[in-house]
Amino acid sequence: MSEGYPGPRPAGVIHDIGYRRYTGPRESNATIAASLYLTGLRHAFGIGRSGRSKVLPIVLGAFALLPAVILIGVLAVTGINKPLVSYAGYTNQIQVLISIFAAAQAPVLFSRDLRSRSIVLYLARPLSPAPLALVRWASLTTACVLFMLVPQLVLLAGGLIADLDVSHELSQFVRSLPLTLLLATMLAGITGLIASYALRRGFAVVGSILALVVLNTGVSIVQAIADETGSPRVGELAGLFSPWSLVNGLASELDAGVRVITPPDGAAMVALYLIVAVAIVGGTLALLVARFRKAGR
Repeated sequence: MSEGYPGPRPAGVIHDIGYRRYTGPRESNATIAASLYLTGLRHAFGIGRSGRSKVLPIVLGAFALLPAVILIGVLAVTGINKPLVSYAGYTNQIQVLISIFAAAQAPVLFSRDLRSRSIVLYLARPLSPAPLALVRWASLTTACVLFMLVPQLVLLAGGLIADLDVSHELSQFVRSLPLTLLLATMLAGITGLIASYALRRGFAVVGSILALVVLNTGVSIVQAIADETGSPRVGELAGLFSPWSLVNGLASELDAGVRVITPPDGAAMVALYLIVAVAIVGGTLALLVARFRKAGR
């Protein structure tokens, strides 16, 4: 017993410092999902992040937009009264830039939270893995749509200013819209899935580029060889193995201004292209949800 302490020491003391549970109104799951969606969309373009994070989206966006501006200038100077490229064809011409954008921004939305394990905080309450995975995918899909749509809108405005046929331009633009949306959903699903497993940004980017750019180059080579050897069916089947070849094959059937070496021949093959494209979207989403559920545990 210490001097100056007449009795035994107390075992412990509880201090009430005024903390209490929050009993006010709470945001709904839909509001939380909408907030995460907008935040993910902003982060995909580097908004709200460091200055270094804005460099790549800005550079890629400038390179994607530059050819459209040049084409408009050519129309204005030469007075040509017909379009130089279709809207779907323009998207196909800048496919490498679009693929790099999707590959580079997917880790921003899918890798960071999984790598740092902060994903557990998101899933603790109140969102479940499925809505969170869908929100991330929707943010990247919207970013890809905007990345492809802005140059198309510039081309449309330039064509109308150059007095091109309004009905033809609007018809071609409308035909390109569902193709743009379908392509964006596939790109977001594939790159998001790769980024959710390859948590290091470099590995995720390389894996996504292999899946989008290198694989599509291989498909194009096979299609060219099949056309030269008189085996178009082989080229048609090869087109099922890349999101770019799938969309281009469908664009050729929709008369959207895209030329394909071995386009899908017949209603059955066109339906198969569409089924495979939808299956890629559904399959990648299912795997993303499974990945988030596993991470939440």
